[in-house]
Amino acid sequence: MKTLSLTSEITQAGSSVGLVYMFNLIVGTGALTMPKAFATAGWLVSLILLVFLGFMSFVTTTFVIEAMAAANAQLRWKRMENLKEEEDDDSSTASDSDVLIRDNYERAEKRPILSVQKRGSPNPFEITDRVEMGQMASMFFNKVGVNLFYFCIIVYLYGDLAIYAAAVPFSLMQVTCSAAGNDSCGVEADTKYNDTDRCWGPLRRVDAYRIYLAIFTLLLGPFTFFDVQKTKYLQILTSLMRWIAFAVMIVLALVRIGHGQGEGHPPLADFSGVRNLFGVCVYSFMCQHSLPSLITPVSSKRHLTRLVFLDYVLILAFYGLLSFTAIFCFRGDSLMDMYTLNFARCDVVRLAAVRFFLGLFPVFTISTNFPIIAVTLRNNWKTLFHREGGTYPWVVDRVVFPTITLVPPVLVAFCTHDLESLVGITGAYAGTGIQYVIPAFLVYHCRRDTQLAFGCGVSNKHRSPFRHTFWVGFVLLWAFSCFIFVTANIVLSETKL
Repeated sequence: MKTLSLTSEITQAGSSVGLVYMFNLIVGTGALTMPKAFATAGWLVSLILLVFLGFMSFVTTTFVIEAMAAANAQLRWKRMENLKEEEDDDSSTASDSDVLIRDNYERAEKRPILSVQKRGSPNPFEITDRVEMGQMASMFFNKVGVNLFYFCIIVYLYGDLAIYAAAVPFSLMQVTCSAAGNDSCGVEADTKYNDTDRCWGPLRRVDAYRIYLAIFTLLLGPFTFFDVQKTKYLQILTSLMRWIAFAVMIVLALVRIGHGQGEGHPPLADFSGVRNLFGVCVYSFMCQHSLPSLITPVSSKRHLTRLVFLDYVLILAFYGLLSFTAIFCFRGDSLMDMYTLNFARCDVVRLAAVRFFLGLFPVFTISTNFPIIAVTLRNNWKTLFHREGGTYPWVVDRVVFPTITLVPPVLVAFCTHDLESLVGITGAYAGTGIQYVIPAFLVYHCRRDTQLAFGCGVSNKHRSPFRHTFWVGFVLLWAFSCFIFVTANIVLSETKL
């Protein structure tokens, strides 16, 4: 079963390399929408919520790692059982000499698994096989649970694609309409533009946005109908560009603040912005769906939990640095949905090459990820409707599934380019399911199944530090509370409008 596996080309890696891969996976598009969310909710509320959500994400990450180890143990046990059955079948035709030769081996096979382990065999809970979340769901959930898992993954991927489909045309519209004269060096930095304002000649800004959306769809949409492979070097290039862009933005913001040009005076707290901040933070800590591809290749997993904790501390520090420099450098009402676009102004960055690099940065990085996410979503649709032994007709396989993958996010992007809301809603709903609900149920069921299969005396070497059942209940209660809070906030906001 194939689920989200964006890092499938990672080979055997050391602990430090695995740390870097995980850092790169988590820090993505969500980080670019975080500064505006920080400014809207207030710096103190934002900091508290960021730290708490980072902690909750770390808890559920350890849940997924424990479930991966339990899944590996079960697969290893099943292989041993199958081997034993094959040997029993062969023994009926084996000669007496063969039986004598194999006598010692058979006695070893009949020993309890812990006894075998003590004689030098690998720990049954060693993570050596890459068991994706879809496979773990099939192992530990019933049919309804598996379908709900895929439904959650699919909704999240649709949200991802909608964000990507809106971000690229929006960035292109901002940069090219500004280059056409809307935001030249002589224009006030505070100037605000509506979608109905002119871009080029008779064309409005919204028209330019939709033209870019059509071009984006025509260029990248066809990849949905094929398989995307061999993207390793492309991903390395985009990661390099991402870190150059982040470093440049942080340095430029610090320089402006140091020169006394900082315009930001963020409030301490503004609870009206918490809903979007919550969704953005959840989205920005999303990594649970790709953990099997990240963790399995790590050669030494002895201090895995400590490494993951270190990763989260570094990510928290980075998010804090990026967001705090942003909200004190720019006024809250001037921060863009896509933070890079604040540096596309001539009054902020005089050097045209840097200005255009930062303004178009989302175009390059997101465009490389869009086909990968689209193919992953298409494959999840196929898995959801797959029946054992069945195959899809060519039209369904090559036309229907790619079409239902591509059309909905493009339609959403056609209707809105409000990136903060798209990220917030995706994170608050589908993100809550993937980051909290699924890991909590996975670890609960894997612990129960492990106890039944191996007995109470066997300990999972990768067991989460949050091993008490209280933590599972707390995560589920938090997820339910978040769902109610975000829904109530949306309803109340719409009622006021």
